[in-house]
Amino acid sequence: HLEGSYNGKPLVDREILRAHAKGIICLSGCISGPVNEWLLKNETEKALETLTELRDIFGPENLFVEIHNHGLEAQLQLLPQLIGLAKTLSLPLVAANDVHFLHRSDHEAHDVMICIGTGSMVIDENRMHYTPEVHFKTPAEMRQIFKDIPEACDNTLLIADRCNVTFKLDAASSEKYPQFGTPDGSPREDYLMKICQVGLEKRYGKEKANSAGIAERLKYEVDTINHLGFASYFLITADFIQWARDHDIPVGPGRGSAAGSLASYAMGITNICPLQFGLLFERFLNPERVSPPDVDIDFCQSRRAEVIDYVRRKYGERSVSHIITYGTMGAKSVIRDVSRVMGISYGEADRIAKMIEPKAGVTLASEWDAKAELRELIESSSTYKELWSYALRLEGINRNVGVHAAGIVIGDQPLDEHVPLTRGNEGEIVTQYDMGAITEVGLLKMDFLGLKNLTVIHDAVSHIRKHMPGFDIEAVTLDDQKTFAMLNRGETMGVFQLESGGMVETCKKYEIRTIDDIIDLIAVYRPGSMQFIDQMLDVKKGKKAMYEHPLLEQVCGNTYGVMIYQEQVQNAAKLLAGYTLGGADLLRRAMGKKDKEKMAKERANFIAGCFKTNDIGAKLAGQIFDKIEMFAGYGFNKSHSACYGHISYWTAYLKANHCVEFMAALLSNEVNNTDKITVFVAECHRMGLEILPPNLNKSFLRFAPEQSASGSQAIRYGLAAIKNVGEAAMQTAIAERASGGPYKSLEDFSSRLDSKVINKRILENLVKAGALDWTGENRASMFVRLEQVVASASSSQRDKASGQVSLFDASDFAPQAISENLSAPNAVEEWSKDDRLAHEKELLGFYVTGHPLDKFRGVLDSDKYQRIGLIDEIEIENPRERYPIAGMIRSIESRMTKAGKAFGILILEDFTGSAEIMLWNETFIPARDAGILQPGKTVRLKCAIQIDDRTGGRRLTGYSLDELKPRRPSTGNGPLELLLLTHKHSAKDLAEIHYLLTEHPGPTPVILSFQNSAGKRLRIEAAEKFRIKRSPVLLHSLERFIAE
Repeated sequence: HLEGSYNGKPLVDREILRAHAKGIICLSGCISGPVNEWLLKNETEKALETLTELRDIFGPENLFVEIHNHGLEAQLQLLPQLIGLAKTLSLPLVAANDVHFLHRSDHEAHDVMICIGTGSMVIDENRMHYTPEVHFKTPAEMRQIFKDIPEACDNTLLIADRCNVTFKLDAASSEKYPQFGTPDGSPREDYLMKICQVGLEKRYGKEKANSAGIAERLKYEVDTINHLGFASYFLITADFIQWARDHDIPVGPGRGSAAGSLASYAMGITNICPLQFGLLFERFLNPERVSPPDVDIDFCQSRRAEVIDYVRRKYGERSVSHIITYGTMGAKSVIRDVSRVMGISYGEADRIAKMIEPKAGVTLASEWDAKAELRELIESSSTYKELWSYALRLEGINRNVGVHAAGIVIGDQPLDEHVPLTRGNEGEIVTQYDMGAITEVGLLKMDFLGLKNLTVIHDAVSHIRKHMPGFDIEAVTLDDQKTFAMLNRGETMGVFQLESGGMVETCKKYEIRTIDDIIDLIAVYRPGSMQFIDQMLDVKKGKKAMYEHPLLEQVCGNTYGVMIYQEQVQNAAKLLAGYTLGGADLLRRAMGKKDKEKMAKERANFIAGCFKTNDIGAKLAGQIFDKIEMFAGYGFNKSHSACYGHISYWTAYLKANHCVEFMAALLSNEVNNTDKITVFVAECHRMGLEILPPNLNKSFLRFAPEQSASGSQAIRYGLAAIKNVGEAAMQTAIAERASGGPYKSLEDFSSRLDSKVINKRILENLVKAGALDWTGENRASMFVRLEQVVASASSSQRDKASGQVSLFDASDFAPQAISENLSAPNAVEEWSKDDRLAHEKELLGFYVTGHPLDKFRGVLDSDKYQRIGLIDEIEIENPRERYPIAGMIRSIESRMTKAGKAFGILILEDFTGSAEIMLWNETFIPARDAGILQPGKTVRLKCAIQIDDRTGGRRLTGYSLDELKPRRPSTGNGPLELLLLTHKHSAKDLAEIHYLLTEHPGPTPVILSFQNSAGKRLRIEAAEKFRIKRSPVLLHSLERFIAE
């Protein structure tokens, strides 16, 4: 299906049929076939010519005239004509029946599916319909339909007897892999050992690499790889990874179980020492279970495609392909889809869909059995019963096709020799077999994944190397205390794998001291295993861990008595019951699949092994087995966690030690995500980093570190991040600045660049974004002069092109630089502050030179309100909880329910982002009538937060809304009460309060209120030496602590 199509459907022309007709049986086609098309147009002679041509191509013994009878008028009209043509050309007839669903009873469900696919409603009359006759008919039904032409049915059996195809599927075979050509012509197996030994000496030094333990393990691994026939697999993988590194394309340290292989580490496929972290080869490649290795590789997201292109060039365009994916109708989505085409309201559909758990593997049948309230709701309405009936039949059916985000197949020859191919929406070659089928036919499948964090690390390192040329992130020490201290404060925004709300709180409690702590956290902070975090914390802080047997301490002593890794399951089976690591991997897999029959056998083997190996009794061995089985259900792959733990550490290290470079890189990689940009800018402000506005004389394409005028660290906004200016145009502007020197004025900038590249629209956006503020002329003045400036520049460029020279081209009249400290003459008054800020928000995604909420910064930056940009990170434990939120109204939209009640949709924003909040009638009406709901007003409210099961995002419903007014400094002499939340505020906050109080001595008493997570308060009056003198400056500094 790579060449030739009509209306998006593949076709084969007759020339190709002539060339490849041998061994093919042809049927003349259904009602839409070429013969029938002519007959329906009453062109009998042309139908005869077409049939004759087909006979000449395939031969009279291989061409059958196809007849149908679904009761359609056109088919009944065609039947005698087709019989006549067959007789004329002495061709056999064959009876056929279209099959669009299995049983006649599936007709209505199929009709609903057609509506889903075409965007129609069931009640629509003028839409695609299928007759109930297109189901899979029995032989008896077919013979009844064609009782007057029995030979047509007999011929179906004749065709079946003549067709015989045998598929040989061998998933473990390497015969379909490209056979890697070694540079020295040596056998692949020998070459593999050679490069592993060389690589190991580079990693460890010659003496250590040849020590008994390391050398023996390498030999064991390489022998296993060669014995299983996967030498080429490893050599191919190492080759394209090395190519990526040679071309400065960031490659991850590893992913998945491959990091457990010493051979992979020696070859440079992975970059984590498996010996240092206790990783197992048998978790990756099990000599006792022959299956292909599975190496997934993370590349820089923006350059991943270059690596795939290299593989295509090396092994052939037609030998490398993406992999198709089939999207199916899941339990939740099928309820929504069927409801929509049946005309059931969104609210009703949403109510039912919300009862379905949003988990993988959940089915409608399992939910029906588990939930009485769901059964009661469906049984309460005939419409709901009908919906449920259709949904059950359609659940699991393919809904759409796509291209796998990472999967790539590499074949030993053009892939259409092995699998059918097609093209994706972007024209890329795609297999028609999905990931599972590709593995079953024995093709080489690899995942080339794009990981944005690798790009962030690479960009940050590039910034650092401008002043530290030899800096290498992979060479930094793994025990940096500054990094651990930052993580323990919960300052994890931008840190890979550690930035969710729940993970922030866990980092604060966990007291991270080593990279192993990070690796463990990544593994344990998952559904199921999270329940063990508190248990681990208790042991970490001194509580004695309890073990069923002393040998278990060797297995999980390093993880505080909890078995969190799959490798620990393997080690436990080896140590206690004498399993080989390969056999232990089979046990682990069996435990994960929960096969009762297999588990009964494994349990008996384990108990016998415990007795034989360690003289452990059956009762205790059974208890140990049960515990291991429980942990096996939660266990995580340590190899994967170790790899991702390193990426987490590197991003944390960069943030803690090179914050300006790291944050610049972080911002640069989110230029198309305004919400993320806003959150990261707020984080920069928290860290004391200034964000400088775009500047045509100082900005580069991306965000870049820069020293501010005050000498502090700052980040300059990138020109490519300005909306509607175009990256190519900005690249041209930067190149011209590099070659011709800084721009001297608006006119100079406009005249030096082709007006086709920098047009008036781009200039308008640059002015509004503040990128030309350095001229000294105000934005409004530049904006009104643009038409004249562009016309003058265009005229000058035309003169130059025609050879004319203006008097003003002479050097004496060249535009002079305008000092940034001076102001140029302004044609009009500057825009208002609100207008300037609105333009910045429109084009930059956030406010740069100020913020409408600046007067509320103290209270909004405090712990009193949830930051809007971080709402998606909140771990929702109690769906009834109300979260305090405050910000400025960006917009408010009034709507009506079907019952005629008014409600509102509010867009609220703070320093970190914006959110849509639903205001139902009881909240909306009082706020509207009080005049609070107006754009620009600052409000506070309580919000219920729910997870949207379709998008995975958050849905907010607002309550108790009122206006937030700036705090007016109190001039009274009453005590000042400060509120400290014991579960959020730290010793650092107390130190800040101490400093501020002692800097403002006076007569006013200070009361410290300590409140725990349950809301209980303890009020203590501070010592007399901490009394203060009230002032606006002090109250502003303390605003986030002042009690309401």
